[in-house]
Amino acid sequence: MTEKHKTIMAVPVVCFYCVVAVCVVGIIIGSLFDLTINEKMADVTKIGATFAAFGCYFSYCLYPAAGMCLYKGLKKKGLPAAGTVLLITGWFLAVYYTNSYSGGKVRDLFHYTAGESSPWISVLSWLIIACLYVWPMIVCHKVLDDRDADKLIAVGAAILVAGVLADSVNLWLKQVASRPRYKYLLTLDDPVSEYRNWWQMVPNLAGSNDSFKSWPSGNMTIAAMMFSLPMLSDVLKARSAKKNMICFIIASCFVVLYGYNRIHMTNHFLSDVCFGTLITYGIYSGISSAFLRDAGWSDKRRN
Repeated sequence: MTEKHKTIMAVPVVCFYCVVAVCVVGIIIGSLFDLTINEKMADVTKIGATFAAFGCYFSYCLYPAAGMCLYKGLKKKGLPAAGTVLLITGWFLAVYYTNSYSGGKVRDLFHYTAGESSPWISVLSWLIIACLYVWPMIVCHKVLDDRDADKLIAVGAAILVAGVLADSVNLWLKQVASRPRYKYLLTLDDPVSEYRNWWQMVPNLAGSNDSFKSWPSGNMTIAAMMFSLPMLSDVLKARSAKKNMICFIIASCFVVLYGYNRIHMTNHFLSDVCFGTLITYGIYSGISSAFLRDAGWSDKRRN
């Protein structure tokens, strides 16, 4: 068995099984005690709200980084124009998703009120978001190794494709389940009577009402993108298995902290958090394995 078959997303397969096992155990526990856990853990705080609003920034930095992977790989293959388009696409995805999920929080910093404040304030907030995603491209341009162009392209494509697919699947499942959020239940006279487990689905009840979009957690879909960090580490000029593991540990700690935040801030139940993580992690693992396997096959054919 080759080294490629011993790793998933650039870390040992045992790491994959550990993440899946933790998520499954969390889903089982949550399925039995979701409401009880929230009753004990829920406590909205300012620092928690800040982390909830802006923590996704670190995950979204992966999009422009992936774009730079594609740019450097395609440029090495004599396709700089295609690489440039995908580089801009990665940067735009980061800006677009950030504006969609937390752009309102950025505009709040400038006391922007739609219909009352100057539209230039909104433009300014958008430009700030856009500028915040320039540095990952600059750094990646300096540290990424383009000697294996196929691997670089596979990593970049996997991060972009899996990220968009995971977000789309999450949004679809939210409509399928239409599960009430805990913070919505707290506004009712009898929260327990309106509580529903994740499998008690009422398709399309949610519509545009965010109060019925608890399952699965969209923020955990974003946070779990960090598990692709070892793949970026694996295409650095100075790479090592140790650095990949360090990136995996950092990603794991970030995901756990974000998961705790989602429950603590009354936005989600434990099962929501674990499902959101598992869905994204599964999609990233499957797509990256397929893309990297094809990249390896291309290398063998050339040899």
